[in-house]
Amino acid sequence: MSATPPLPRRLLLAGAGVGAAALGAAFAWRRLAPPALPASPAAQAFWQRLFPGLDGTELDAARWRGRPLLVNFWATWCPPCVKELPEINQFYNEAKGRGWQVLGLAVDQAGPVSAFLKKTPLDFPVALAGPQGLALVRELGNPAGGLPFSLAFDADGEIRWRRLGVSRLEELRELART
Repeated sequence: MSATPPLPRRLLLAGAGVGAAALGAAFAWRRLAPPALPASPAAQAFWQRLFPGLDGTELDAARWRGRPLLVNFWATWCPPCVKELPEINQFYNEAKGRGWQVLGLAVDQAGPVSAFLKKTPLDFPVALAGPQGLALVRELGNPAGGLPFSLAFDADGEIRWRRLGVSRLEELRELART
């Protein structure tokens, strides 16, 4: 009787050993790899915010982290804001299948926003930035505090694009391709 196992069994044992070694190496790499660089201070501050929802609940910005996110600051009293919303809505419907999210932050009060959304429904979530929303847009890279203002966060939570003024659908499509 031979002390060495038959060839198929040796191959099976060798394959299991290689698999176990690879699994161990993957766990060690994850544990010992340097952490991802933290997001910029402005991005970190955004992800820690809570925004009032139109239904009275608070929306935690962190719930959108981990996938690309387009944030649009707008107001019912801002004609360019109202003009761009249908294109942002179309972008959302085209890009959500590729992982994109959209959040509308109204620099406004709940009453006018709710009335507006009854006439012009949007498919993406809308929350209230309120009057302090203009201070927030300044923190996020819009020193003038003008509206409309849009910015995009990548999946790592970092700001990768900003736009003061009306965002065009073609521009948003290009953003989603990069």
